[in-house]
Amino acid sequence: MGGYRRRYTVPLAAVLFATVMTFTSTACAGSDSSGSGASAAPTGATATDTPATGAKSDGAITSARGLRLNRVADFDAPVEIKSAPGYRNLMFVVEQAGKVRVLRRGKKLSKPFLNITNRVSYEQERGLLSVAFPPDYKKSGRFYVYYNDSTGDIRVDEYHRQTAVTAKRGSRRSVIRIPHRENSNHNGGQMHFLGDNLYFGTGDGGGGGDEPGNAQNLDVLLGKMIRIDPRRSNGKAYSVPKSNPFVGRSGRDEIFAYGLRNPFRWSFDKVTGNGVHMVIADVGQEQFEELNYLTLGAAKGANFGWNKYEGFSEYDGARSGTTKPDFVTTHDRGNCSIIGGIVVRDRELKSIRGRFLYSDYCNNDVRTFRPSNRRITKTRSTGLTVPQISSFGESIGGAVYATSTSGPVYRLRQ
Repeated sequence: MGGYRRRYTVPLAAVLFATVMTFTSTACAGSDSSGSGASAAPTGATATDTPATGAKSDGAITSARGLRLNRVADFDAPVEIKSAPGYRNLMFVVEQAGKVRVLRRGKKLSKPFLNITNRVSYEQERGLLSVAFPPDYKKSGRFYVYYNDSTGDIRVDEYHRQTAVTAKRGSRRSVIRIPHRENSNHNGGQMHFLGDNLYFGTGDGGGGGDEPGNAQNLDVLLGKMIRIDPRRSNGKAYSVPKSNPFVGRSGRDEIFAYGLRNPFRWSFDKVTGNGVHMVIADVGQEQFEELNYLTLGAAKGANFGWNKYEGFSEYDGARSGTTKPDFVTTHDRGNCSIIGGIVVRDRELKSIRGRFLYSDYCNNDVRTFRPSNRRITKTRSTGLTVPQISSFGESIGGAVYATSTSGPVYRLRQ
């Protein structure tokens, strides 16, 4: 998922952190050995990771906290699972090679919802990385996919639904294309709707240390959180909300926030007492993984610091005015690529309800903490592990799922 500790001379699936997978790149946002190194220790507090408890998950395994992982179905390198407004019995699973599959009442359908393998560059971190359904999906039938095309460029395309479980052939419309050709890693790769607006996070373009400085450059769309209305408007493929922070100022109008290294997985927390929050898991370079939990207003126009900082630590020359992480963890316990994460709202999951759920692609320990606008310094383990974890997702009713690039999709139960 962006940011690796070594450059590759053999296929990434064969070498990445000594794991064997076809998706290796997307989830593994570890670090590169190239580029300048981070300082030896962060300047702020880092989270204290307590040891995992309970049994590791293999199929349906119960943890010491009474949680269990039920294996729902197996897929080809699944990287995301999403629900769609108006379809409570369906879940959509994104396979990195270029298919969106369907779970109906927990059963995997044989026919894909969408198959764009002929359009997708599937190698290392590249591939089909996300699907998003707008609030009016049941009526409009439109939905969006985020992928790398044959050149490596990031694409967001619009498609339309044919039936509840099949997309309409020939309905593709290009929404936005972002150049990303020099390196195959750091593609970002998750989209979410909030109202009519589509938000998605892009990686810094790959390589070590963001040598071109993309994340801090407001004239490029790499290393950013982007906000657009993806519907065609006034002859243009999409429009930009007038309230975006750089409209009428220097910088690309599409940018909502910047200074990100590889926000492979992020989410909204909509059920809070003081407005919608963004939770951005930004994959680190060589030493630190970070999470940012902040209100939508605080995230608007924010500079999250990369490549001037990695976590709290100065990386390539400090810069004032950056937004510091709420949570930082080191690589000391085998972490390499943080996988966020959702705030659990499932009433069944009593022991972790209201807590933020996250993991790490290499460590695999599924952990939680209590969301807070203050710095988070303590987390706890659920006692469950998901090998090669790539994402968390939830149903319309709040049921929590996890995907693994080794194939399984799990549901968390209690």
